[in-house]
Amino acid sequence: MRLISKIILTLCLIILTSSSHAFELEGIEVLSGFFEANLRDRDDYQGIPLFVSLNYDAKPIFEMIGIRTEGKLQFLMEGFANTIISPEANVEVGSNFLIKYVFPLSDFIQPYFKGGLGTLYMSQKTQEQGSQYNFLPQAGVGCHLFFWDDAALSLEYRYRHLSNNSLERRNGGIDANMALAGISFFFQ
Repeated sequence: MRLISKIILTLCLIILTSSSHAFELEGIEVLSGFFEANLRDRDDYQGIPLFVSLNYDAKPIFEMIGIRTEGKLQFLMEGFANTIISPEANVEVGSNFLIKYVFPLSDFIQPYFKGGLGTLYMSQKTQEQGSQYNFLPQAGVGCHLFFWDDAALSLEYRYRHLSNNSLERRNGGIDANMALAGISFFFQ
């Protein structure tokens, strides 16, 4: 977990200190859906997420270190506010920093995968976590289904692990499965 945190932080610093080409905004995504995780001695942890993602061109950064791809490589800065509906009404707020690779399959369908790390504050207190401030390593797969040249329906499955990275004594972790759908707008 700490190694993943260091890798993501290093990638963020590289992107922030690189050429201006890395900052070309390629799109915006808005995703929502449902997620569920098991808790000890309580009802399942369930919520309705709302993600707003700014997608930046990361291909120049990866080319600087010798990684070349046919598809799009993007760096995503994603803010979120999740409504928790079980075991009690609560909220999660935070941000994610993700890397996304989009396969250029056709003009209509473009599968992708993404992964990265986030941070959040959760108002829910749980037996699993000793802190309400936590980290979110996560990975997802999805598909853009284009209905216009610059807009697509996006469908995604995402797995996330909520953990305080052993900064507190209790760190049982909460693993959630997320089903997401939304609209993506593309500028290039």
